[in-house]
Amino acid sequence: MNIAIVGGGTRCRTLLDSIEKHTFREMHPKVVAVADPEENAPGLVKAKKTGLFVTRDYNDFFNRDDIDLIIELTGKEDVYEDILLKKKETVRAINHKTATLFWEFTLSSRIEQKARRKLQETRAIYNVLINELIQEDVIVMASNHRVLDINATLANKLGMHRKDAIGRYCYEILHRESAPCSGKDHPCPLVQTVKSGKPFRVTHVHLDKGDKELFYSISCYPLLDNGEVVGAIEVARDITTDIDIQKVMMQQDKLASIGRLAAGVAHEINNPLTTILTSAMLIQEDTDSEDPNYQELQTIADEALRCRKIVSSLLDFARQSKPVKKQHNLNDVVKESVVLTKKQAAFQDVTLEQSLAEDLPAANMDKDQLEQALINLILNAIEVTDPGGKVTISTKFVSETDTIELEVCDTGEGISEENMARIFDPFFTTKESGTGLGLAITHGIIQQHGGTIKAKSKQGQGTSFTVEFPLDHGDKDDH
Repeated sequence: MNIAIVGGGTRCRTLLDSIEKHTFREMHPKVVAVADPEENAPGLVKAKKTGLFVTRDYNDFFNRDDIDLIIELTGKEDVYEDILLKKKETVRAINHKTATLFWEFTLSSRIEQKARRKLQETRAIYNVLINELIQEDVIVMASNHRVLDINATLANKLGMHRKDAIGRYCYEILHRESAPCSGKDHPCPLVQTVKSGKPFRVTHVHLDKGDKELFYSISCYPLLDNGEVVGAIEVARDITTDIDIQKVMMQQDKLASIGRLAAGVAHEINNPLTTILTSAMLIQEDTDSEDPNYQELQTIADEALRCRKIVSSLLDFARQSKPVKKQHNLNDVVKESVVLTKKQAAFQDVTLEQSLAEDLPAANMDKDQLEQALINLILNAIEVTDPGGKVTISTKFVSETDTIELEVCDTGEGISEENMARIFDPFFTTKESGTGLGLAITHGIIQQHGGTIKAKSKQGQGTSFTVEFPLDHGDKDDH
């Protein structure tokens, strides 16, 4: 379609630019001529530069055979009426109002295309931002708790695809709950953000795909639409490792302080205890066994011996000297420890079983210290196991982390959740005759070897202690 334009002003220039830039699907308009009495009219100037036919008198159009449409852009009704009278019947004409209407449609289409490109760019930036630049967990939620989006980091932790999370409730996929978080200790950040319209921060406990508890620091930011909060973006950072490190540091500080105190107390009371015990035994030798005082003296002697045992444990706990490491196989330590504890197990009618890895490599360790730690674990397991029960000691090499793992499992009653947090605290015990220092000493020995010790228990289902330490920790010979 060949077009001639009457009026070479700004509108003409805009129309020329629009036709030049716009992609037409069905029609292919082409401007072939422009008329305007002013030689400096912007549309006329552009037409000259592009090689179009230009004239000061639009009457020159009526004798041409290559024009299909005349567009009047002067805004003058008499000009348009004159064009209608003089044009050929095969030529169509539209005035400036109709042209402006079509131009508005074209402009809207261009704006839409520009907006679509901008949206695509924004989506690309958004995807890079939440999936690559931000390594924390990101979840986008509507105000009704429906998930609008999650990033790849969070989806992987939850063991699901992004598309499977969208549309579900946030508390369903994050907490495995059927209702939103609530309460003073576990407030819902989305509710707080929607309510206040401001960012909200809180610490939560989430569950991963293996139901393991993970501590998260959560920052929630409002999504606004015309000033109204319609949802929120939640960024959660896993601080489980930070909390574990803090716990370890607090435990180490506590153990160091108690160790210094224990050493002083032990040395101060050891001599008086020896005197009490010796005196009670000497008086008992001169006392008839039928004498009522004889049994009282025996009680004094027994309690003095129990105090001496506590003092001995205190000294062991306080010493915790640096391990003297040499190459040893952990399986040998297990075998010797079992030999030393099998009589106690037989007396309790408890079976000791070993499940030792055949390919276990040698490692740097203080054999005596590790044997002491292992004996503590085995004896504890025997004591809490009912007659007929079983204690299993196993070893394995974990190639993925280049570590050696030792596990001691029993079939006892297990440890309550309340007590689990305190089992490595010095002097904490649930036994009537226990000192509460066995596990504290064991914990210190494992730490001195650069390892970790963790306990897992369910009441009525037994307890397992897992010791893990690096294969190549320290020098090959530290003595």
